[in-house]
Amino acid sequence: MKTFPVLAAIVAGLLLHQTATAASWLERLLKPSSASATASELTQDEMVRGLREALGKGVNQAIANLGKQDGFLKNADVKIPMPPKLQTVERTLRKLGQDRMADEFVATMNRAAEQAVPIAAGVFAGAITNMTINDATAILTGPKDAATQYFRKTSETQLQKKFLPIVKGATAKTGVTSSYKNLIKQAGPVAAFLGADTSDLDSYVTQKSLDGLFKMVAAEEKRIRENPLARSTDLLKKVFGATIK
Repeated sequence: MKTFPVLAAIVAGLLLHQTATAASWLERLLKPSSASATASELTQDEMVRGLREALGKGVNQAIANLGKQDGFLKNADVKIPMPPKLQTVERTLRKLGQDRMADEFVATMNRAAEQAVPIAAGVFAGAITNMTINDATAILTGPKDAATQYFRKTSETQLQKKFLPIVKGATAKTGVTSSYKNLIKQAGPVAAFLGADTSDLDSYVTQKSLDGLFKMVAAEEKRIRENPLARSTDLLKKVFGATIK
């Protein structure tokens, strides 16, 4: 009887399938597979280009989600709150029934961030283009936010320089400065003891904009790492699907 060998082969096949499914696609990409001729045919260049393409799509999605009306304001994960120095002012206003004024000020800061974020596309594109094989290897074998760490290391200083003048223009256009002055005026004497002024508002909005952007990039990186459906092009399917065929 050949029933037992056949049954054993089926069970072994199921166990192998479950093991492959449990592994992340990055682990499967890096793990050699003697049973996959397609994987052995992948070149290092294809792997790097595949990673670049995946990260480019993820970054563009993060920017698209933030750089639009309510991209910051209606997203609790990245919404820019009242600056710490003005939180006492905010509480005072709300106690006086001036919630609308406080809400409008927060809204104007978030509108400025939404206008600044699209400029990040070019900076991130440059970081992705300049990615070396060593960079790609470090990202593929690194922690779950390795790509986000790479972008912070290579892009944050440049982004700050590019964001600040855009934020300044946006805060002027959306009325952050005038809203701030109205905020202080309505708060009355309490504001005089806080040391608050308009000089650091633009820097605050700039940094919070970047923090929100990198948080969304990290979320997209997680999606790319964990979701097979993110392989939306032939190259991504070939690179990230090769070792699971």
